[in-house]
Amino acid sequence: MNSNLQRLSDTFTTLVRIDSPSKEEAQLAHWLKSRLAALGAEVYEDDSQAVTGSNTGNLIARLPGDSAVTPLLFCVHMDTVEPGRGIQPQFNDGIFTSSGDTILGADDKAAIAILLEVLALIQENGIPHGPLEFLFTVCEEIGLLGAKALDISLLQARSGYALDATDVYKLITQAPCATRFKASVIGKAAHAGANPEAGINAIQLAAKAISAMPLGRVDADTTANIGLIQGGKATNIIPDLVEIHGEVRSHDPERLRKTQDEILSLLHRVIEDCPKQDGLPRLETSVQNDYPVLHIDKEHAVVAAVMAAAASLSRELVLGRTGGGSDANILCGKGITCAVMGIGMERVHTVNEFIRLKDMENCCELVLAIIREWR
Repeated sequence: MNSNLQRLSDTFTTLVRIDSPSKEEAQLAHWLKSRLAALGAEVYEDDSQAVTGSNTGNLIARLPGDSAVTPLLFCVHMDTVEPGRGIQPQFNDGIFTSSGDTILGADDKAAIAILLEVLALIQENGIPHGPLEFLFTVCEEIGLLGAKALDISLLQARSGYALDATDVYKLITQAPCATRFKASVIGKAAHAGANPEAGINAIQLAAKAISAMPLGRVDADTTANIGLIQGGKATNIIPDLVEIHGEVRSHDPERLRKTQDEILSLLHRVIEDCPKQDGLPRLETSVQNDYPVLHIDKEHAVVAAVMAAAASLSRELVLGRTGGGSDANILCGKGITCAVMGIGMERVHTVNEFIRLKDMENCCELVLAIIREWR
């Protein structure tokens, strides 16, 4: 079944022209509700905005089908990163780009355009299918907030695919779990020139601990990073506070915990070894689980279906893993087995982002083939 390339192109350019930075997805959601209804889908908006802070909820669209078939889910996200306002898409030699001063928004609006084209082809050609569900989340780019706030009972499907990766010839079945941590090193202020001995330099203590931390690629499965440091008031004041923000990711949950504990233990050790003045220095830490691990067995139905679909199109598809998290991690943690499909987007989160129309067409064909195989 061939996609209507002009329609696919027009849909994509329309979508990227609708501003939808994280927490401001309402305009796009309104447009989608109308378009999805016209394509025969039942559309529901949840109340997740009370948790996410977005001006709209997640959208769930259902296309009724053969009730003898297990429901199947496809997931995409509506929000984009900045600079993502006033996008002016360009199309040359089969490739979409922005005008160069914004992102393009293919992440993840190319995926939305692909699913809308699939729905149009199903409607136009009377393609048989089981019950299909389409989840459009908010605030994915700022911590997977929409997926985290989703009431899973709103979905019937317990298997599916998130369209949110690059390589159209790879299915992501492994992604790491992650935690974020914050540490506050509390020292003691003093005049840096007149009486430095009376102070306790929080930045110096933090630096001593950080220099010994296992950061970067810790091992084949694990990475760790300190991404933000804030502290100090002026060059003539011994800094009495520094805040450190970091993360740990790993495909092995136990290894994640050990690396996280090692990092925080180094901070504790530095503080404990420092001579105390009025109970200072002091350390305060907090840890937040960011997202759970995603590991899908290669024998699972979602893998079998996409492999059979690729074979039916005479394509070779490989299984892979990634170092990043996505809505699929959250869905898997909530009991929905969700693999991640590539749509062809490149250099995402930069003003050099681009995507080929051919890759979008290939993804349309693969999604349709998956739907056929799922029956």
